[in-house]
Amino acid sequence: MNDLRAERLQVMLSPEELAAIDDFRFKHRMPTRAAAVRELLKFGLAAAAIDASAGSKSSSFGVFGRGPDGHTQNDPDSGRS
Repeated sequence: MNDLRAERLQVMLSPEELAAIDDFRFKHRMPTRAAAVRELLKFGLAAAAIDASAGSKSSSFGVFGRGPDGHTQNDPDSGRS
């Protein structure tokens, strides 16, 4: 893989999504959030191709479920509030 990283990708995350990335990062002793995100992207791309049908919204592809008003619903079993 080419180590030249000439493109920047900015992503907005919910607090729960960021916590999940940080949990993964620390569990796997990764040096940075960026390294953890790249590793998670590698896993996701290897696992399956996403069929983003025409007209899909970006919010349809979140990590956690959304409530009717667009905010993340907290799962009482997740341990996070």
